Amino acid sequence: MLMRYADTLEASGKTLSELLSTSPTQLTIDYKMRRGHVARFLEMGGACAVKLPNNLTLPARKFTAVHRGNAGIRVDNDNGFDNVDEPLLPVAAGDQKPRFTNDVKSKFEVSPQPSMQKNELNSFSSNHEVLKSPVVLKGPFSGQAPSSNSRGIFSAPEVPPRLCGILRDKGVKEEMTPLSVLEKIMVQKVTPVYTKGANPFKNKGSLNPLPAPVKASELWAEKPTIILCLRRPGCVMCRAEAHQLYTRKPIFDAMGIQLVVLLNEYVDSEVKAFWPRYWGGVVVADSNRDFFKALGQGKMPRENYLTGFFLNPTALSNFKRATATNFDWNVRGEGNIKGGMYILRAGSGGIAYQFVERNFGDWAPLDEVMEACEIIMQKK
Repeated sequence: MLMRYADTLEASGKTLSELLSTSPTQLTIDYKMRRGHVARFLEMGGACAVKLPNNLTLPARKFTAVHRGNAGIRVDNDNGFDNVDEPLLPVAAGDQKPRFTNDVKSKFEVSPQPSMQKNELNSFSSNHEVLKSPVVLKGPFSGQAPSSNSRGIFSAPEVPPRLCGILRDKGVKEEMTPLSVLEKIMVQKVTPVYTKGANPFKNKGSLNPLPAPVKASELWAEKPTIILCLRRPGCVMCRAEAHQLYTRKPIFDAMGIQLVVLLNEYVDSEVKAFWPRYWGGVVVADSNRDFFKALGQGKMPRENYLTGFFLNPTALSNFKRATATNFDWNVRGEGNIKGGMYILRAGSGGIAYQFVERNFGDWAPLDEVMEACEIIMQKK
């Protein structure tokens, strides 16, 4: 619906932060937006807000509105316009930015920024650092606060009581998984990082049998790695989580951190539907589900749908948040095993962050993920 304004917004040369700080009246005057579209644009802008590390400098780029599809992008530099052929990130056809519910918005409120009129821009030109300041997420930090002596951050959301308090969760120990446990796990590489024209299924039609297992430690041997352990690639909550993380890939690339999705089983049709539409990074399979056992502190974190989903208000809220993206989904495959996330330093540096999915559809908070990545950058 908002794509009709894409060319006009891009031709303006303004950044996303500047557009989101523009007043509704100015959006209507400058870009001919309808009132309902203005409200939708400003509301969904919060889904794009990510806290950037203070010491991270992203290259400034200015695009014109002449490119389409995977065509070359014209970059405005000091010497004029040069054609630069760069492949665009794979994005699902018809994807929409997630529309979060009110309870989720309260955790990720964007710091208010005053709208700047044209006559005020001159006063800001001398202090360009103000315009380049990152959008900061405000919200409670659910994990352990990082300290100089801490080896990593452990995060796990609360599980609400169910059936009027009859069903209560026993809780989880705030203990990090030993690195030695993860290093011994064997995984099988399913897909590489997406590049233009890459299709691992083109000649074979199927990846069965999968490549020989390798040690998981090879994934983070050379660079820090985020490993997202998904319950099921066909689950709408898992697809939304993977998609919202992968759309931040340019930020993680600038920080020198790679992205990996880990599946607890390999279903050929499900992987084809998942990669690269919702996730364009590396996909590996953990057939023995050892990563999931590690997240469950030695036990398989399995729960049935009745108590874990239908009677869990948090899980139902997570499902509502994910379905707002309008992603396709199905119920094929094993979906009772809960996942999580690991952020590992390069080599034998250890685990920087561990998130445990307690309710179906829990996402690792982006502010915690960026905080852990920033700590890794500072220690390089």
